[in-house]
Amino acid sequence: MIKSIVKYSLLLGGGILLYVLFYPQKYDVLAFEKRPNTKYWELQNGSKIGYTLLKGTPSGNKPPIIYLHGGPGGMVSDETIDLLKPIAAKGFDVYLYDQVGSGHSNRLEDVSEYSVSRHKEDLALIVEAIGTEKIILFGHSWGTMLAIDFFADNAAIVEKIICSGPGPILPMNRKIGQLNPPDSLSLITPKYSNKEGNEKAYNLRAKLIRFWATILETKLASDKEADDFFTYLNSQLSKSTTCDGSGVVEYRGGGGYYSHVMTVQSFWEVENKRAKIKDSKVLLLILRGQCDNQKWGYTQEYLNLFPNAQLKIIEGAGHSIEQRYQDKYIKMMEAFLESSTSI
Repeated sequence: MIKSIVKYSLLLGGGILLYVLFYPQKYDVLAFEKRPNTKYWELQNGSKIGYTLLKGTPSGNKPPIIYLHGGPGGMVSDETIDLLKPIAAKGFDVYLYDQVGSGHSNRLEDVSEYSVSRHKEDLALIVEAIGTEKIILFGHSWGTMLAIDFFADNAAIVEKIICSGPGPILPMNRKIGQLNPPDSLSLITPKYSNKEGNEKAYNLRAKLIRFWATILETKLASDKEADDFFTYLNSQLSKSTTCDGSGVVEYRGGGGYYSHVMTVQSFWEVENKRAKIKDSKVLLLILRGQCDNQKWGYTQEYLNLFPNAQLKIIEGAGHSIEQRYQDKYIKMMEAFLESSTSI
């Protein structure tokens, strides 16, 4: 009798576990809404890239700005487009595109194709499609990592770089990440951490989906389920992008989870190109919130490698620049873009 109870209990428990692990889950998150008038590049490597162009007015001979969003797996938001309209009003064409696997861009069937190398290849093909001899790169968070890796192999065409909330130069030097910032900068550790957000968001099935992708290089869940989970995850992580977790709005759908986990997985495959970029004369602006959750040491490495790098701290801001700080943000960018020498 006891053996039978134990047997059926184990079977029941096993059945419940399999249900939790393999039955698709739904998340109460905002759905992705396509932006009207989105344009597309059909790249020769199979990437279909959705983008928005803010046409410079008045038009002139200024190099176009290519905006690289964060993530990996993030996308261009309406707020970012609105933020950069004043830059277009200074005569710069501004291209904002969703990287492959997220937003308006296509999802790849083979998750192993998502990598830093693929994103860099897409960027090279986009520059070719634009048809310009010089560009200005503007990266946020992971976008700065992509910008620097691209610059290392294409320095001749990059006139300036703007790095907002910069992530680490690849491959990551974890040792430098432990450096403490100078007291004079008065940097503040945000109240919430990414670790807390991950711990709250991840469930057993989400962990299995990540395992299936990163180890088996296969999709256990549909892109929709994975992306909906990513929206939920980002809603938790977004608390760490401000000083105290306040002012965070409900996170919108559209991010690409498989692009996220597989690109992060490829970080360690990136060639160390620090020798190629060291002492480059390119003008580089670093915009960092006072409460940015990125480790200071990674920002310090930009200052160490680029002699013409200028650091600007935005007091009271976190990793994401909130609306109340946007005037300062834009003025700093405008001064940098209009300058011909280090600012």
